[in-house]
Amino acid sequence: MNSSTKKILSICIKVTILGLASLYIYNKLNDNSNIKDFKELLNSLDPESVVLVISSLFLLMFLNWFLEALKWKFLVQKIEVITKWKAVESVFCGLTWAVFTPNRIGEFGGRVFFLSPNRRIKGAVIMTVGTIGQMVLTNVLGLLALSWFLFRFMDLNPFLHLSIFIFALVFSGYLLLFFFNIHWINGLLSRIQFLKRYRRFLIIFSKFKFKELLKVLIYCFSRILVFSTQYFLVFRLLIPEIYPLDIVLMMFVIFFVQSSIPSLDLFDLGIRATTAAYFFSFVTDQEIAVMAAVASIWLINLIIPAILGSVFVLKLNFFGSPRN
Repeated sequence: MNSSTKKILSICIKVTILGLASLYIYNKLNDNSNIKDFKELLNSLDPESVVLVISSLFLLMFLNWFLEALKWKFLVQKIEVITKWKAVESVFCGLTWAVFTPNRIGEFGGRVFFLSPNRRIKGAVIMTVGTIGQMVLTNVLGLLALSWFLFRFMDLNPFLHLSIFIFALVFSGYLLLFFFNIHWINGLLSRIQFLKRYRRFLIIFSKFKFKELLKVLIYCFSRILVFSTQYFLVFRLLIPEIYPLDIVLMMFVIFFVQSSIPSLDLFDLGIRATTAAYFFSFVTDQEIAVMAAVASIWLINLIIPAILGSVFVLKLNFFGSPRN
């Protein structure tokens, strides 16, 4: 493949990525009735409070993805040193890819193409470490919050309540144990015959020490605090009568449930809004307000960053040399 063909193919890939992302974003913004409900609800609120909350949401959105960029920079330094700005570019570019691919798998491609070609596969493996860390914390907090939810709102046998709580604690402990021994993945996958040829990539899992994994979890937890704060601010604005602790614990339950939804459903605003509406129905009857809150966070945290990331897609170098 000559340089001219590579250049044309690279442009075609970029245009395709931008086209798919733009189509997805356009359909979501024009077809979902919850966005219209949200606009109507905003008209009944105090303008100054709305501006203050929305401004805070945007600032927290940038903080959220900046923390993710710092986590990515920290992880990828095992194979390549990148600047903070390059980490930010790769994260936002990954969001553009992720918005139209199943289970955000495109996010891997969006990031690793900012690395040298001979380090991209290792970069994808390293990104898995951060993804697992985020998943572990989401599941730990979600399981504990779900135990609280069942205890408070479900009329179950006390012994069953206790059993569920113990299971949540034990399983959470197992998840944390697994993460801090993430090198087990290398041993497990290396036993699979067709994966043995990739052992030189999987060995990366063994390079992370306890302190490094702890730092990864701190980044993950910081992100959870940030977008939990976003939800808290929106719900306090729209439905101030809900107890603050109820808002936080409900959000942990919803994060846990949403993380279990496969394929593109994870990005479906209808699924997100329906899930939130169901769980919050136990503490409020303001269904439209709940859906509006979810819609606003979805728009600010996923769609707007995906639009911003489209700028960085144009900087991707699909067929670069190790130096470029």
